[in-house]
Amino acid sequence: MTKTRREVVRDWLRFLLAVAFALAGFAHLWSPAKFLAITPAWVPMPATVIMITGVCELAGAVALLTTRLRWLAGVMLALYAVCVYPANINHALNAVAVGGTQLGWWYHGLRLAFQPVIVWWCLFAGGVTDWPWRRRG
Repeated sequence: MTKTRREVVRDWLRFLLAVAFALAGFAHLWSPAKFLAITPAWVPMPATVIMITGVCELAGAVALLTTRLRWLAGVMLALYAVCVYPANINHALNAVAVGGTQLGWWYHGLRLAFQPVIVWWCLFAGGVTDWPWRRRG
């Protein structure tokens, strides 16, 4: 059976997203200090939260590549992307230096604007939505 263009695009985007989340998960576990720096002060037990987020990213990456868990992974990773948005906002508004480097608005503006795309990407890669390639009926 030949795959449609939408299925091929979804497969590639799913793979790229899984790689991105796996890399981010390893980064959260390997060097949590970078993520602790941007975590808002109101987050309880921030070191534990950073470790849990790393594990969630790794689990989501694996689940995204698993047919049976793909839909749930798409939903959960989209929710995850929404939940970490406050850290991105904190990073931008408070100009938090990470590893001695302070990033400008060229980075923060793009990062904040791209977050809704990441949410969509998770939902599309997980097969939760077909938008913008909806079937006409």
